[in-house]
Amino acid sequence: MRSMPLVVLASAVALTACGDRPARTSAAADQTASAAAAPVLPSWNEGPTRQSIVDFVERVTDPASPDYVTPAERVAVFDNDGTLWSEQPMYFQLLFALDRVRAIADDHPEWRSTEPFRAILEDDREGLAAIGMHEIMEIVMATHAGMTIDEFDAIVSDWLATATHPRFGVPYTELVYQPMLELLTYLRDNEFKTFIVSGGGMDMIRSFAERVYGIPPEQVVGSAGELEFSLVEGVPTLTKTPGINFVDDKAGKPVGIRRFIGRRPILASGNSDGDLQMLQYTAPGDRTAFGLMVHHDDGDREWAYDRDSHVGRLDVALTEAPERGWTVISMKNDWSKIFPSPDLP
Repeated sequence: MRSMPLVVLASAVALTACGDRPARTSAAADQTASAAAAPVLPSWNEGPTRQSIVDFVERVTDPASPDYVTPAERVAVFDNDGTLWSEQPMYFQLLFALDRVRAIADDHPEWRSTEPFRAILEDDREGLAAIGMHEIMEIVMATHAGMTIDEFDAIVSDWLATATHPRFGVPYTELVYQPMLELLTYLRDNEFKTFIVSGGGMDMIRSFAERVYGIPPEQVVGSAGELEFSLVEGVPTLTKTPGINFVDDKAGKPVGIRRFIGRRPILASGNSDGDLQMLQYTAPGDRTAFGLMVHHDDGDREWAYDRDSHVGRLDVALTEAPERGWTVISMKNDWSKIFPSPDLP
């Protein structure tokens, strides 16, 4: 939970037990009351979208409600690309992988005549636009194989610290959505356990998810390559090897949820047809659950795209959402702020 630092909680407990310190007890109580009075979802505009989220959370957390769900069963899953952070002009993990292809291309002369690597090295925009999730995983596996997990984490950390977005000119981790950060916090404050379930590479997301989203690595489910364990001069080592172990996209998402989480979520949020099966599994309409779709319809502050987009296509899920009773977020109308930085929209 992120509602209050552990030091404050520990101090409040200690002060309650000590009757000879009334002034400090009062200060702790004031701080607790202030935290409780903090506005809920402040970057969400008042309206039916925000209210539907609050109503659902209140229903499942009220022991007197017929829809009450025990804390152990309050599992919420979120897609990453386009749901928790931006995904245009192409998936950020793909941009990272493209940089890796260029960086090590001299070691792989065969790439100049092999797709999708040829399109990358020749900056073939049409070819790049046609790259799908399986091609992305092929690129990721090819560029990451042979390195240890520690080496990979270091490369990712360096890229996230130095690479900047082509439109906004800021590090990619600054393009997370402020309203979704607030939603994650709100859910955790109400004893939900929050997970990322992404089609992107699991190891890359795990390298920054706790720092950026407050989601620890063990609560990140994603696509994964093969790993090999060995003792290198007596040191236990995990090395990334060629091959795809699991693709956590489309129908793979419910499988990943079952395989790695083990509980069926009661809240799922996505933004594309790649998330459709995850929402169908979570909120089919015959159980207490909540489906939430992010609709990118703000071309001024971010991007506007849906049914015809090569990245984050939202077509079938957009049609099915009202039929299933899922809530659709309009970024333009429902969010007063998009990104956390005061220098960004």
